[in-house]
Parts: sequence; structure tokens; C-alpha cells
Amino acid sequence: MEKEQFQTLLRFFKALADESRLKIVGILANQECSVEELAVLLQLKEPTVSHHLAKLKELNLVTMRPEGNSRLYQLDSEALQSISKEIFTPEQIASLIEDVDTEAWESKILKNYFEGDVFDRESIQRLKEIPASRKKRLVVLKWLASQFEAGIQYPERTVNEILKRYHPDCATLRRELVGYQLMQRENGVYWRVGQI
Repeated sequence: MEKEQFQTLLRFFKALADESRLKIVGILANQECSVEELAVLLQLKEPTVSHHLAKLKELNLVTMRPEGNSRLYQLDSEALQSISKEIFTPEQIASLIEDVDTEAWESKILKNYFEGDVFDRESIQRLKEIPASRKKRLVVLKWLASQFEAGIQYPERTVNEILKRYHPDCATLRRELVGYQLMQRENGVYWRVGQI
């Protein structure tokens, strides 16, 4: 998401994070109102309503038209739809985390459950214990599956040897790798499934 869009989204949520402004938007979605009418409907003072309307006008969410001595305000539904189309797409919302390390939690799990540096191929890594939590276990199993090369078929004996480097209970780990569909097995031969 571009910085300008991010700032618009932030201003949008800040503007609507106020109960009175949300109510004003709701009222103006149904009808045009003057500051005086909004003040009466919301039981607020007119300067307070004017302040809220100014915040909403900054985002172009409300339009104003003069009528005699008063000004009538209305929700600009096109502006609201435009913000919705530009910013409230799943892709745009997902892009909010571009500068967040989404793998930080997995790295923490690996550091907690392994002795040695799992990111250094030269160091010796040992699994302290098989995690009881399914989510944590999946992180560990994905790492173990990455120790097998894609496209290579391994006899069960070789799978056991590789897994024993990390933990003595290779049978459980082997079953879990198959159970979590990180590896497949057929006639005593194993291979890694897909991208890890």
C-alpha cells in the first residue's frame, strides 16, 4: 500500500473512531441536515457539530451546499465508495503489513524448541522436545521437512537417520510429517510435498 493511501486509511479510521462522527455519517446518509438540526438530533452544541463536520469534510465524506442563511450537509456516498474500492480490498488491507516481519513468530518458536542455530547449516541443531501445541508443532515440522530435498525419494531408513540428527523419536516425527502432509509415503519410500 502506498504511503498516501496508508495515510488516507489512517485518517479515515481516526475520523470515524468517534461515536458522534459515526452518528453524523449515519444521519447524513439518510438526509441532508444543517448544523443546527444535527446539534438537536445528537444533543450536542453547534460548535461541536461543526468541528465534527470539518473532520469529515477533510476526508471528503460530506458535502455542503448553501441554502439561504444556512448550510446543508450530506454524506458523499461516491467518496465513500471510492475509498472502499481503493483501500478496502483484501489485497490492500493485507499490504498494511509489508514492513512487518511475518516470520518473527516462527523464528521465535524454532529458537525456543531447538538447541543450536536453526538458521546456520554448519551448527548442530537438536530438537529439545516435540511441541504439544499443533500450531507450534507445525512450525517445527515445516523446518524438519525443509531438511529434505524436494524431488528426492528417501527410503524409510534414510528418513529415520536424518530425523535422528534432530530428535531420537524419529518414528513420531516421521508420522507427523506425513500426517501434516509435509511428506508423502508409499511402499516405505518418502518424499517432500510442495514448497515449504
